[in-house]
Amino acid sequence: MHGFKETFPSSLKSPIFLSDEEGSVPRLVGPRTTSPSRQKTIKTKPRGLDEETKVLTTFPKSLTSEIQLDESVWAHLPDDLQTEILARVPPFLLFKLRPVCKRWNSILNDSGFISAHSRVPVHGPCLLTFWRNPSSQLSILSIPLRIWFKMPFGFLPEWVFWLVGSSGGLVCFTGFDGSTFKTLICNLLTQTWRVLPRMHHNQQRQLILVKNNSGTGYKVIAASEICGDSKTVPIEVYDSRTDTWSLHDTMPAVSLCSSKMAFCDSRLYLETLNPIGLMVYQVDTGKWDYIPAKFPRSLLDGYLVSGAKGRLFLVGRVGIYSTLQSMRIWELDHGKRVWTEITRMPPRHFRSLLRLSAERFECFGQGNLICFTSWNQGKGLLYDVEKKTWSWIMGPAVQLCNSQVCFYEPRFDTVV
Repeated sequence: MHGFKETFPSSLKSPIFLSDEEGSVPRLVGPRTTSPSRQKTIKTKPRGLDEETKVLTTFPKSLTSEIQLDESVWAHLPDDLQTEILARVPPFLLFKLRPVCKRWNSILNDSGFISAHSRVPVHGPCLLTFWRNPSSQLSILSIPLRIWFKMPFGFLPEWVFWLVGSSGGLVCFTGFDGSTFKTLICNLLTQTWRVLPRMHHNQQRQLILVKNNSGTGYKVIAASEICGDSKTVPIEVYDSRTDTWSLHDTMPAVSLCSSKMAFCDSRLYLETLNPIGLMVYQVDTGKWDYIPAKFPRSLLDGYLVSGAKGRLFLVGRVGIYSTLQSMRIWELDHGKRVWTEITRMPPRHFRSLLRLSAERFECFGQGNLICFTSWNQGKGLLYDVEKKTWSWIMGPAVQLCNSQVCFYEPRFDTVV
């Protein structure tokens, strides 16, 4: 198994930073001509997503400096205690610890470690970026650690081309091997994967990967086609427990507003133009429903984003002229069946994220976080719905520029 490596040269190996000021850079420390009496000392402390940060901070020293440990104590730790400790190590760092000894090298295949890992709190939200041309690249940003990690990608077939999404530690890819459209599910940490059986209507379609809340198994939902007459193709649902695709009800004759959709609280939501509103597919019952929730006025482009606790958001640009555009977030009031505005992106952030009025952007969410990425600018912006804070994703622009991006939860105990 290949290990993890940073994605950029040694000169750029400093950690990723989150800041509310776009374009901020660390200041170089060196000789200054200012007299000592006029020099001022500014003290800052590391901060995370809990509040907006005015100055870029260095990575906590305790995590980067080597700590001298008493060998007489640590050399004789019981195996079960070692397992409990390793289970709490950030998943990406475990690959750097494997060369320590034979036992640690095989720890990822140890049932005791997997059991202990499943009991500890999750690592926290990460961003997974993927691009295929001209060369394959797969990287992960650990938001809690604020560091980019390069992921090994050679263990997957060469036909893997599109990143569909991630759920519960699993990642879904699709591709075309020259004759057949294929879907693949993998666990990037354990480097295990499987190709799903062919669909009944085997063609490129919109897919969503959903991990079951019970922890056993997952589902892949195939909805409308990317091109063609989507009115004649039924919904298909793959269940990993039966390893089969099942045909469900065909979507009613409507005009889709976009190819974007969201899965929230066992329901699949799609925007429609005729009639205006939302088509809702209840996966558990296999029935369609219609919500006459009109879109906000002057909405240019919108994304449906699922949030925590069954919340559904609509994110999009509003305005006619480039100087009057703004980015806003609405939440669906399920009782009144209307969109209620909850916040607006600060104008300075909007101008920095999208320099041109017609510039393309992507938006997706997980839990309380909503992420905005700009294809051309190579920038990313996070909004915490619960804490109402905005934070820039800082780092090499190539990580986000023209990449397929989604949220990702690293788990060793998720079975493909």
